[in-house]
Amino acid sequence: MTPNPSNIAGRLHPRLLITAGPTHEIIDAVRYLGNRSSGRLGIALATEAVSAGWHTTLLLGPISSAVPAPGSDSRLSVVRFLSCSDLQRLLREHAPKADVLVMAAAVADYRPRPNSMLSEGKFRRTNMPLSLELEPTPDLLAEVAANRRPEQMMVGFALEPRAELLASAKAKLERKKIDLVVGNPLETMDSDTIEAVVLGRDGSETRTPGLMTKTAFAPWLLSIIEKRMEHPAAAHLGRAGAA
Repeated sequence: MTPNPSNIAGRLHPRLLITAGPTHEIIDAVRYLGNRSSGRLGIALATEAVSAGWHTTLLLGPISSAVPAPGSDSRLSVVRFLSCSDLQRLLREHAPKADVLVMAAAVADYRPRPNSMLSEGKFRRTNMPLSLELEPTPDLLAEVAANRRPEQMMVGFALEPRAELLASAKAKLERKKIDLVVGNPLETMDSDTIEAVVLGRDGSETRTPGLMTKTAFAPWLLSIIEKRMEHPAAAHLGRAGAA
């Protein structure tokens, strides 16, 4: 795909902000709570967007796969994060400057509650049971959406069991007050492929043509985002109806 450059707020190319990868929520100096997110989809989206001329910032979590190197291309900036708190700080810094946010990161829903026994150095194994108290992490997408500019576009992801996918994606779309939600099944995590449905606040529902590689999915999704930027009226009506 080679999308036509869009003019957002007088700019030839939109400024795209992508989050990708997992968060690691620290237990002690060597242990953490995490998930199997590979960051492949976010990296594929950033790579495709830059090749299409979009100014792209990729906020990337702790992953082991190859990270795109900006090189001499000033259109790509890669910023690393570790935890939900790190990503929250980066979103507060970068989201106000973005025209489009694609929240593809798999942010932990819970993190260990601060505990001196666990956080200072490495705790030792014993034969006694150990309880780990968890607290909810902040809802980063809801926070960003609550402070958005009227013309900003925001895209979220819903990773769910297939039987609950459509209902959960629709609920997330309404709850977060965003423009698009990409619903994908649990098998997507740490996989090279994806099968998804994209729901819009205007009631639209677009499904992938079967199973796709994440590399092929990236231009497919960006083309949907670009069309929404070119015809934003439906998205704005959707937002007004939810107010």
